[in-house]
Amino acid sequence: MRGHMRRVRRTGFVVAALFSTAIVFHAQVARTLGPQVARVVAVDAPIVALTHVRLIDGTGQPARDDQTVVIEGEKIRAVGASADVTVPADARVLDLRNRSVIPGIVGLHDHMYYGSPVGGSMRPMLFSYPRLFLAAGVTTIRTTGSVDSYQELNLRESIGKWEMPGPEIHVTGPYLQGPGPGPAAMHPLDGPEDARRMVRYWSEEGVKWFKAYTQISRVELAAAINEAHARGVKVTAHLCSVGFREAVDLGIDNLEHGLLTDTEFWPGKQPDQCPAVTDGEMYKSLDVESADVQRTIQAMVKHHVSMTSTLAVMELSSPRRVPLDPRVLFVLHPEAAAAVAQWHADSQATDDSVQQQNLKKAMQFERDFVKAGGLLGAGADPCCRTVVAGYGDQRNFELLVEAGFTPEQAIAIMTANGAQVLGIANRVGTIAAGKQADLVVLDGDITRRPEDIRKVVTVFRRGVGFDPAKLTESIKGVVGAR
Repeated sequence: MRGHMRRVRRTGFVVAALFSTAIVFHAQVARTLGPQVARVVAVDAPIVALTHVRLIDGTGQPARDDQTVVIEGEKIRAVGASADVTVPADARVLDLRNRSVIPGIVGLHDHMYYGSPVGGSMRPMLFSYPRLFLAAGVTTIRTTGSVDSYQELNLRESIGKWEMPGPEIHVTGPYLQGPGPGPAAMHPLDGPEDARRMVRYWSEEGVKWFKAYTQISRVELAAAINEAHARGVKVTAHLCSVGFREAVDLGIDNLEHGLLTDTEFWPGKQPDQCPAVTDGEMYKSLDVESADVQRTIQAMVKHHVSMTSTLAVMELSSPRRVPLDPRVLFVLHPEAAAAVAQWHADSQATDDSVQQQNLKKAMQFERDFVKAGGLLGAGADPCCRTVVAGYGDQRNFELLVEAGFTPEQAIAIMTANGAQVLGIANRVGTIAAGKQADLVVLDGDITRRPEDIRKVVTVFRRGVGFDPAKLTESIKGVVGAR
């Protein structure tokens, strides 16, 4: 009821605000851009032609030079070699020589909160994060663990109606967490029926995914998965008390973070308990090429369980190698920025050699998973410190390339694969005629310089071109506060 009441109140506000909005008629769709959206738009025309670009289309195939993409309304009308594509006479033409175009990023693990020193842990970022995701080229997200699913459902509706700028949001229900240590924002399950009850309720409210968390028991996880599948929704998990193979046997759909959250390899692991050991102890001696680890990969592939790479947030355990991105300090609230800068300075004296080795093992696990035929997507988990919305996703790209994927393969992981996991690959994830016009224009060439992923010029979402500079300026000093 609370969510429905919020929607009614907001609808009244929107009706009252219509007099201050501009109505734009497109060849295929008429859309009303609300004031908050209109202020951060750079390109809005019935037909737009992106000419002479270097195209990375999301399929994993090699980049193609001198390509043209024609956008009409919300969709891609044509794409191909510039010499072969006819640009309509009434198109707005953007000559993008020396620039690249990729599909909009699909973030599979992108929260709508930040663990901020200002206002406490898991503070919702319902104003700043949607703008920051979009500014960084992330046009679709799955929230993958929510602290307020009603607010996220309402935010999704506002963005869909062009009332607010932001990505398409696939909302998860509240965390499915067992009793024991864990953030206070989570309801501790008291058994399998409680897990079924939560899944029933929130699936009826409109969420399509649930995320199980570190203290859940096998019987609770099984109940949640069975209830979700009966209702046509899915379950992913950040595990600890349950091992990956146990979760696969229970029918889970997706697993988060990869190797460094799979505790099944610890010799002292007890059923339904999260081991009380550090990551350094648990994975220091683990051989990714061992038969035991490879059995886990084979089980995931056999049962079509996808995995979400979150290398950017896993890198925080190796702080000496974490770059301090000045863009992060620009968008953080001053108190949060000071705390992050201090953490980074202090971390330079840390001995994180074991953690750095473990990160390399996590990268190898992901390579082996893909080599075996596994479906790997990506997300940043923008929960804390230097990993914030959008910028964390861009760092993921750099780390996937470091892990051994080609830039084209890394883009496919972050776009087409994510769309496949979400069941929307017929609409987004690759650049092809008939697909939704979710596109990112980059200044440079990520196939030669992966760091060019940070040089976002324009982000097209449903055919509207957003200005990343205006989006970022609008949230200067805000992340960590709201």
